Amino acid sequence: MTAPFHPDRLQKLADLRELGADPYPARSPEGRELGADLIAAFAQREGQQVTICGRVTGRRGYGKLAFLDVVDESGRIQAVLQKDRLSAEDFALLKALNLGDFVSVTGELATTGKGEISVFGDSDFTILTKALENPPEKWYGLADAEQRARRRYVDLFSNEEVRQDFLRRTRIIQAMRAVFLEHGYHEVETPVLHPIYGGANARPFVTHHNALDMQLYLRIAPELYLKRLLVGGIERVFEFARVFRNEGLSPRHNPEFTMVEFYEAYTDYLGMLELTEQLVVAGARAAGLEAEDGTICAEFRGQSYNLTPPFQRVRYADAFVEHAGCDPTDRAAVWQLLAQTLPEHPQRQADPAQLGDYSYWKTVNDLFEEKVETALPGPVFVYDYPAAICPLAKPSADDPVWAERFEFFLGGMELANAFSELNDPQLQLAKFEEQVADKDDPEAPNEVDLDYVRALAYGMPPAGGCGIGIDRLIMVLLNKDTIRDVLLFPHMRPEAGTEDEPGDAE
Repeated sequence: MTAPFHPDRLQKLADLRELGADPYPARSPEGRELGADLIAAFAQREGQQVTICGRVTGRRGYGKLAFLDVVDESGRIQAVLQKDRLSAEDFALLKALNLGDFVSVTGELATTGKGEISVFGDSDFTILTKALENPPEKWYGLADAEQRARRRYVDLFSNEEVRQDFLRRTRIIQAMRAVFLEHGYHEVETPVLHPIYGGANARPFVTHHNALDMQLYLRIAPELYLKRLLVGGIERVFEFARVFRNEGLSPRHNPEFTMVEFYEAYTDYLGMLELTEQLVVAGARAAGLEAEDGTICAEFRGQSYNLTPPFQRVRYADAFVEHAGCDPTDRAAVWQLLAQTLPEHPQRQADPAQLGDYSYWKTVNDLFEEKVETALPGPVFVYDYPAAICPLAKPSADDPVWAERFEFFLGGMELANAFSELNDPQLQLAKFEEQVADKDDPEAPNEVDLDYVRALAYGMPPAGGCGIGIDRLIMVLLNKDTIRDVLLFPHMRPEAGTEDEPGDAE
């Protein structure tokens, strides 16, 4: 294996050590200030001694004078190094300096002859970290999208827009967390390793606990543990959870992703709908999408979406009729649509009149995903889903064919899923058993979670619960085409061959 060290930089590293300097000192100068803060306060700080630290992204001038662009988390500020103002030892360090190195400069805050606010190094210049690899050409960032995702660390320091996007992601999550706290929710942590997978239909990642000699699964959802907390008397809970689903890669899918799930006692799916709307709006505001007149609009994949509440609401059956063209309860009509739309569907040759409710309505929902979801402009809440495919939701009191469940759609994607939570332990057991019995569904659970049923038997108050896909929501709010553009370190396919080396910025 070839070490990713550039020969020229190894020589500069040796030069630095010959000068008696530590290329990786353990301490940075005290009193470091951000460049943007110094520029903003220049009128009050002019002439003062200040210290800046950051990465060198530009260098001009040689001989007795050097100008450095020093970038920290706040932005860029110029450092001016003059031979007659620095010690000979400090000035000699310039010979070993490369772009990409981290430095500290202490000196007077003043302006150059051209009026640029700068730090004139006079009491200290130190190389804090010697970079041994060349940055991308001219600091425009990595051009190849795949390399940007693989080398996110380079993408972040060489592309300011990318760095700001991920800082916006942080602010969006912080804003959503603030909404929960304002509503009296408690943030909790639940297990990632599950003895039985559940809470969603998905293939899990499987692992093995050596000491206990037992098979475990990385969680596909935190739902069942969070609802155990409602049983235990913690009435409002939320968790920003990393979840894992053993599925393919796509612009909307990554095997590891973030969702927030939240549950509240003594409310229902309509209460969750109101809170979900508030969370989306808070995230949009944190992303900077609110105009001066209070309207909130997001641009995504060439379309404009009005996120000013209230959002549209439509029943599942009505949306199916409008966009698929038939009544979802009409089995003959649905099967005609199936033949036209999904001719390779595994249930295509089955007799719809003989199918059980779960298999039939799962097929209906496959058609819903194909014909309806992509046609929903959003933001829209689709509510009252088929009860047969909602094993964790309460059936509607008006018509038990339907369940008190909604999904939230925006940008042609499902972003949230919520229920009036089923708390009847006998009905829950029956629904779990029906799921496990469906051998045709590879994503169905393979075992009934009897401990969860036992928890319900102790009594769980009426409750509403919801899960929001954070990564997809941020895709829309930041107008990103693929999910990997909003993940710091997305899962990538193995590389074929050797990567091209980044260009030498010098």
